Parts: sequence; C-alpha cells; structure tokens
Amino acid sequence: MKIYTRRGDDGTTGLLYGGRVPKSHPAVELNGTVDEAQAALGLARADAPIGGELDTVIGSLENDLWVLMAEVATAPANRRKLVEGETMVSSAMVERVETLIDSFEGRYSMPASFVIPGQNRQSALLDQARTVVRRAERRAWEVEGPLDLVAKYLNRLSDLCWVLARWQEDGHRLPEKPGRPRQASQDGPSGSDAVHSAGSGPAGTVRGEPGSPC
Repeated sequence: MKIYTRRGDDGTTGLLYGGRVPKSHPAVELNGTVDEAQAALGLARADAPIGGELDTVIGSLENDLWVLMAEVATAPANRRKLVEGETMVSSAMVERVETLIDSFEGRYSMPASFVIPGQNRQSALLDQARTVVRRAERRAWEVEGPLDLVAKYLNRLSDLCWVLARWQEDGHRLPEKPGRPRQASQDGPSGSDAVHSAGSGPAGTVRGEPGSPC
C-alpha cells in the first residue's frame, strides 16, 4: 500500500464515512491543529521516563485525540454512525481529564505570579503543547455543527497541560525579575535548562497563560 493516493491533488480531502471537503475547510483546519497538538504531546512524552506516570497519562491523552479527530472528520449527515468514546468525544472523556486536573493540582505549589515557560525542559514541552491545544480549541468554535464536547475537551486538555507543566517544574521554579536573566539551578544547567529568560507578568496567582480563555 502506497502512502500517497493522488486523490487530494484537487485540493480536497476525504472524510470519515464518506464525502470530501476542501483542504481549507474549517474542520480540516481544526484537525490539522489537533494533529499538531498530538505531535507536541508526543514530544513531551518522548522526554518522559518510559513507563512512568507522565508517559502513561500523555499516552492516554494522545489516544483521546484520535477519537476527537474522528468526530471532527465526520460530515454532519454521518454523525449517527459515531460511537461515544471510540469515534466521538464523550462526557466521560471530559470528566476523566477534569479528574486528572484535580489529582495533579495538589502535587505542586501554585505559582505566585505569571508563569514564564522554560524552567526545565519537560515543563517547557508541556507548555508548548498547551499553546497548540488552545489554538485547536479556538478553531473548534469556527466549525459548524454540534462540536460542544470537542471544544470542552480541548479546553480541559489545555488546563491539564498547564497543571502537568507546573507539576514537572515544581522544585525547579526560580524567581523572575524583569530584565534580569534566570540563574542556573544548584544542579547546574543542562540542555534547555541553560537558556536564559527574562521578564515577568503582574503579581498575583495566575492559572493559565495571559489572555487565554478558561
């Protein structure tokens, strides 16, 4: 079986259960962004210890995104063929992510100011994934059709990425002052930990990135 089919050379792409739409269709744009989010999560998982808790959690989220993309790739006329939890986002999937958020929130100290990504490599990768998921959520509201649970899932997933990033950086978080480079940790810089960052947001406990939807 060849990877290329040539069927998309006319600028269209096939949908699940039949039908074709332009590659510029909002649903295709949404799935393209979710694909990016899944890849970003994969990068974060690749940096986690194999078989560890973070590896397991992210792997389950990546599987969820396959379910989500199947729903988005289905024409409204064929939605009756979708199966909750297999080819369509379910309320249980959203609730599971909320449960994960609640579980991990108690495992780190809440930042006292706006978060500056890059305290360590693992948290930076999760923050990068979070921003892509946020973009996917915005794309979801541009697609016509009953995709409320899709948007809700993506919203909760971005929150979970934020929580996981703070969990992974806890103990490595250092005070930030505008215009001054971040100091190396006692263990010494390594890889992206050696990258300097400067600037900080206004004081006050903040959850999520500035200006993001909640």
